[in-house]
Amino acid sequence: MTTAYERLKARFARIATLGEAQAMLHWDASAMMPAGGAAARGEQLAVLAGLGHDLLTAPEVADDLAAAEASGDWDSANLALMRRAHARAAALPTALVEAMAIANSACEACWREAKARADFAMVRPRLEEVVRLQREMAAALSATLGLAPYDALMEGYQRGVTAAEVEPVFAAYEAFLREALPQAEAIQARRPAPVPLPGPFPVERQRRLCRALSERAGLDYAHARLDESLHPFCGGTPTDIRLTTFYAEADVAKALMGVLHETGHAQYERGLPEAWARQPVGEAAGMAAHESQSLIVEMQACRSDAFLGFLGGELQRTFGGDAALYSVPNLAAHWRRVARGFIRVDADELTYPAHVILRFRLERALIEDRLALADLPAAWSEGLRGLLGIAPPDDAQGCLQDIHWYDGAFGYFPSYTLGAMAAAQLMRAARRDRPEIDAALAGGEMRPLMGWLREKVHSQGARLGFQDLLRQATGRPLDPEDFTAHLRSRYLQ
Repeated sequence: MTTAYERLKARFARIATLGEAQAMLHWDASAMMPAGGAAARGEQLAVLAGLGHDLLTAPEVADDLAAAEASGDWDSANLALMRRAHARAAALPTALVEAMAIANSACEACWREAKARADFAMVRPRLEEVVRLQREMAAALSATLGLAPYDALMEGYQRGVTAAEVEPVFAAYEAFLREALPQAEAIQARRPAPVPLPGPFPVERQRRLCRALSERAGLDYAHARLDESLHPFCGGTPTDIRLTTFYAEADVAKALMGVLHETGHAQYERGLPEAWARQPVGEAAGMAAHESQSLIVEMQACRSDAFLGFLGGELQRTFGGDAALYSVPNLAAHWRRVARGFIRVDADELTYPAHVILRFRLERALIEDRLALADLPAAWSEGLRGLLGIAPPDDAQGCLQDIHWYDGAFGYFPSYTLGAMAAAQLMRAARRDRPEIDAALAGGEMRPLMGWLREKVHSQGARLGFQDLLRQATGRPLDPEDFTAHLRSRYLQ
């Protein structure tokens, strides 16, 4: 006879399997699906979302949770996460879950065309429906979880982090940037301009190099594949990783650094504890934790002087040209260049948080009904002008540039900068524990770093929250000073 906890584990494994199917359909929608499949895909995703929701909210789940708690036959962290998932799901009617899946899919498909036309008005009616449903979800979760509505959405991406905690961190960074950005620009202006790299860079060669470098970072292509999409991402499942990137023949860094970034995400998924596969405790610790893993690979490791020395030789062998053009100073001048720009995904690591701060403030105002969607483009321009002193020339370079809101992801954006700050903190601790990391990077070898991350982050799954994960790995909760110290070292000296 099975115990209550065994029944719960079997149920959550089924729910996770439905989630894996959803993940594959999302990947296909971005990488392979013809435009005409969007409506049917929305219905497919809605049915899967509804099935998973019904499994999670069935009456017997509450009974089994209570029985398992009373029996003592359970893993405390896994049961706590089961209880949390049940509480969130029970707050939401199945009809709302399915309606959100349909609205998100329809809005995302419309966004693709609206972005191509730089026409926010074209997608606004679809986004109105997405925001309406997000507010309804936020209100329902707020009442159940005892959180503010926007905090309830944030908690779905990174548990234990609230807007009240994020606000002072972001305000302090804005103050730092106000002084640091002009200083970095002045230092940069005194240096020789970077010599152009000898493009164009044929896509097929880029594809081979991207794969080879991701393999060097430890990615096993028996469990992964690399494709193309408009917006690079890492999806799939821990045993079937789907990476995508975007190739530009004039700019090899776009795909290269994009793939290395997504490889960090992929390695986190591949390193999750197999013994807890398809259980809540076997998942990643949250999206800020996930972003820390992509950014420790791309920004901390692969844009370091040590790795650029190795990478220059790989680029010269792959694309030809004068080896001097691929020197560390020239690559650093290209790929660590500070520039006030409109596009978040193209931003340098000094100005990138400004883009996140803008989106955090705008999406919070949207959810709290303090900003009308009709006013979003103007609010975007005003906010970016205040943070970086520039305003986008059109909607495509403004409020249409990201997929997130149009796919129903509200509360996600803070994870990007929290992840960047955590990456700097983790890298400092990794270098302390494994002094050989930089020498290994100089040879294109990431095993010392990846081994440390496997032990301290990946293998922990969701057993620890964001702050406790950092405490265990580094000895401290999140300390933004490690990030600003990294930026001072890289850009202000």
